[in-house]
Amino acid sequence: MSAGALVLGGAGFIGSHLLADLAARGVRPLICLDIAKPERPVDGVDYRHGDVRAPFDELVPEAVSVVYNLAAVHRTPGHPDHAYYDTNVAGALNACGYAARRGVQRLVFTSSIAVYGPREEPCTESTPLRPVSAYGRSKALAEAIHEQWADVDPESRRLAVLRSGVVFGRGENGNFDRLLRQMRRGAFVFPGRRDTIKGCGYVGELVRAIGFAVARDDRVYHANFAYPEPHTIEAIARTLSKAAGLRAPRWTVPTGAVMAAAWGFEVLARFGLRTGVDRDRVRKLLISTDVRPDRLTADGYRFETDLASGIRSWLASLDDG
Repeated sequence: MSAGALVLGGAGFIGSHLLADLAARGVRPLICLDIAKPERPVDGVDYRHGDVRAPFDELVPEAVSVVYNLAAVHRTPGHPDHAYYDTNVAGALNACGYAARRGVQRLVFTSSIAVYGPREEPCTESTPLRPVSAYGRSKALAEAIHEQWADVDPESRRLAVLRSGVVFGRGENGNFDRLLRQMRRGAFVFPGRRDTIKGCGYVGELVRAIGFAVARDDRVYHANFAYPEPHTIEAIARTLSKAAGLRAPRWTVPTGAVMAAAWGFEVLARFGLRTGVDRDRVRKLLISTDVRPDRLTADGYRFETDLASGIRSWLASLDDG
């Protein structure tokens, strides 16, 4: 990476951890292009304000050897359908257009297991894509756009696509953070079932997996990311409770009661009391996301953490401020 790297959407959760890793490895120039300001700026990173929904060549005139495309609208639910396509698809077109015009030979795209669609059976890299949400469809389209970029020059261009499950760590502000907050209040109950499998992994492990994938010489490298061992929501809650010194959740509430309560929270949200709980989010908790990282493990990637040690690392980073 002697010529440096450009990270699109690097001000966000995963991008901040990726930038910290690249900076620590001495990658220069190291440029972040994002419409958001970083919550925790990384020393050595050149932060620039830019929108991937439009061409951004003039904003990044420097030569770079790798473009990491992390820019995305991804919170589901939470956005109108067109917002996912506006950013995720247009961003893919502009990222690939920039790489083509500047002669960049390596692209990394962070996709999602949403491209597989909801299903209870395990998903490997050979599982057919069957997205049903606007987010999942937009990510599948973005994957195809990146693959077309690689197909133009198969001798030189290299593409790595990471499809990640739930990623947790400092700055996530998502599923694991909500779980921790609810458990600290003693308010978490299992919604409808406790055997739902949720493929997940620590953000530091994801950054390592990205490095592993980008270093390979495959023309197109698709890899799922999650811990190899499937974990139920009950196992996740119990592991987190042990690491945080909290009482493990005990109760399972029938689905109908949970959905009724979620509807009540939606009503309260109309009056300005937002809890982050709604029926769509509950429905997501009831569906397994059993993603398996078969490609990574088959190619020799060794996980340095597991669920327990990953959670401990996350909690330790919170204590560090």
